[in-house]
Amino acid sequence: MGTKAKAGRKLLFLSTSAILCSLVLGGSEVYTSDPEVRVPENTMAKLSCTFSGFSSPRVEWKFVQGQTTSFVCYDNKITSSYASRVTFSLSGITFQSVTRKDTGMYTCMVSEEGGNSYGEVSIQLIVLVPPSKPTVNIPSSATIGKRAVLTCSEQDGSPPSEYSWFKDGTLMPTDPKSNRAFSNSSYVLNQESGELVFDPVSASDTGEYTCQAQNGYGTPMMSDAVRMEAVELNVGGIVAAVLVTLILLGVLIFGIWFAYSRGYFDRAKKGTSSKKVIYSQPSTRSEGEFKQTSSFLV
Repeated sequence: MGTKAKAGRKLLFLSTSAILCSLVLGGSEVYTSDPEVRVPENTMAKLSCTFSGFSSPRVEWKFVQGQTTSFVCYDNKITSSYASRVTFSLSGITFQSVTRKDTGMYTCMVSEEGGNSYGEVSIQLIVLVPPSKPTVNIPSSATIGKRAVLTCSEQDGSPPSEYSWFKDGTLMPTDPKSNRAFSNSSYVLNQESGELVFDPVSASDTGEYTCQAQNGYGTPMMSDAVRMEAVELNVGGIVAAVLVTLILLGVLIFGIWFAYSRGYFDRAKKGTSSKKVIYSQPSTRSEGEFKQTSSFLV
């Protein structure tokens, strides 16, 4: 009976704790009515943040863009870097005019002053900017049987642009085998990076190529057209270059042999190895010194 009573008290304690925890966690809530906000550049943007269950809320807004994190609002006050164009209220923050640099993730964080309650919600802000005219890098000639890479890019579009390629004015499908006009071509088209890779290049790939950038906002933009010629490997040119190289090498070897046979190298060695002999007049000696030396020798 005692064991059952202990088990009952333990169960009651656990149940009460669970109920209290659920009340504490469920009593404070942070949410938003619009988790993604899309607005054109240079217009107003409102990021809403609604909360309940906080008697003395402390609100902060954090901005994350790539690897960079900054505070827009700290302790219910807009930070100095945003004070000139952002206003704060308990229902959210408002940008008077957004730029493309404001695109990113904003997090509304609400906590209880001196308490343990906390909640947060994130809002994605996308500042809409139409794409600019894309730039392309297309080789004027590509060797048949080799690999050729064509690139297309533009820097202004927000969200980032997707890219399409046209050959002689005809849209190129992502899978060349799906269209009879491109069935003889082998390429891979990446719409996100704008890269068009021919591997290998075939004779049918000769043509005029243009690239289009679009991001769902504004007018799609086309690049200038550039013609690419698919050419055969120039075997004759390679053979001619090899022959010219061999001829020049033969002339060099003949010149060295001719110089040796005429003794030019030997003369050069003799000229550099000859030594200069400088004659010096013997010093005069006095008669006494000469006699003394003579008598010594005798």
